[in-house]
Amino acid sequence: MTQPAAGAGTPAPGTPGASRPEPGTEPGSALTSVPGAASAVEDAAPGTEPGRRISGQVWAALAIVYVVWGSTYLGIRVVVETMPPFLSAGARFVTAGLVLAAIVAWRQGPSALRATRAQLVSAAVVGLLLLLGGNGLVVLAETAVPSGLAALLVAVVPAWVVVLRRASGERPGLGAYGGVLLGLAGLAVLTLPGLSGDVRLWGVLTVVAATVMWSVGSFSSSRIPMPGNPFAASAYEMVAGGIGCLLVGLGRGEQQGFVLAEVSGRSWTALAYLVVFGSLIAFTAYAWLLHSAPLSLVATYAYVNPVVAVLLGALVLGERLTWPIAVGGAVVVAGVCLIVSTERRR
Repeated sequence: MTQPAAGAGTPAPGTPGASRPEPGTEPGSALTSVPGAASAVEDAAPGTEPGRRISGQVWAALAIVYVVWGSTYLGIRVVVETMPPFLSAGARFVTAGLVLAAIVAWRQGPSALRATRAQLVSAAVVGLLLLLGGNGLVVLAETAVPSGLAALLVAVVPAWVVVLRRASGERPGLGAYGGVLLGLAGLAVLTLPGLSGDVRLWGVLTVVAATVMWSVGSFSSSRIPMPGNPFAASAYEMVAGGIGCLLVGLGRGEQQGFVLAEVSGRSWTALAYLVVFGSLIAFTAYAWLLHSAPLSLVATYAYVNPVVAVLLGALVLGERLTWPIAVGGAVVVAGVCLIVSTERRR
């Protein structure tokens, strides 16, 4: 899915430049089980110091994450105008994964890509859950639902993560449970456009399924053996997920009747944007932020991205902002805020 745009799981403890996890950042927490988490390719100077103001570098990186990840829903909507959903998603992730692997090998040496068979299998499983089950289903759904609605539905991911944590025996705070209830209530309101026929119900339900798949992938990534280098792990995830999308696309017969020459210039531009900006630049910015800025500040992307997506969808594609989308989106964002604030205090 894209909120899930960067195509990575949760950050691995002990990654380059990372210190002891802050409260709420332990594996599986709602704050870390969000798309794109990983440590930076190379150590970066901290963007903040105790008692000091947040640096311009941090605000610049936040702006990239806010706007670029929020805009990926719009990019996907433009791509599927003239490209098949799963084949385009597969091309995006395989390309981004290979480029990321090349960057890791160039900056850190080929040894940084080493992984055991068990680690490669785990990375492939997580990649399939995140990028085929998560991103792939969102891409498919955006052939039937507005990009803004898709982004608001995806915003409920932290609520599913809390549910998974509870099912595994953990005990999130009461505020987290309140956030889950708010998120699910908002999800119910956001489903109304599909029930009323304003959008296709199957598209809404497909995005909901995608959020569950993404949550399971994010949650499990910190509980199974993964490659030691988080960026190498992300590269393997993207390649595996991309291949999975390509195979599903071929299985669905998306290649039949598809003529490469008929793809519009704006779809090609949107696909390139998703590869370069969504899957590489914003991913790196977020990774740098994880160990260069307060986590409570970084986590705000979870409720800023949907707002950006809704605004861009309305401004660029003329998507209507109906009352169920406005009210349901506000409730979901409030639930995410409650979950984030609760995790920050633990």
